[in-house]
Amino acid sequence: MEALIHRLKTSPESIAFEKVIETINKHYDFSPAAFTNGLGNETLTNAIGTNEGSCRIFSFAKTHALSEAETLACFGNYYRIDVLQNPDNVDHMNIRNFMKYGWVGINFSVDPLITKSA
Repeated sequence: MEALIHRLKTSPESIAFEKVIETINKHYDFSPAAFTNGLGNETLTNAIGTNEGSCRIFSFAKTHALSEAETLACFGNYYRIDVLQNPDNVDHMNIRNFMKYGWVGINFSVDPLITKSA
């Protein structure tokens, strides 16, 4: 996990979404949780069991006090290609809302990640 966090800080462009999820799953037990992303009329409500990748990444990033840029890097090519190269699209709304509202817009019903016992 320390290697991933180091790479997020030093070479965020090398991060792959799948490897982030793999690392999270290795070190944490996940319980699906509802969460919201955004503010006001632009709040995206994610019901329990939906957008579980985003749920894992936002919880992991919050736990490790990652910056907004480091958090976005966790989404890999979904962020770098799908979102940044297509700014007018309406896919990946959790990423797009996080870009706009950052951490103030993220709220979980419960913490979805619990550190696995050694």
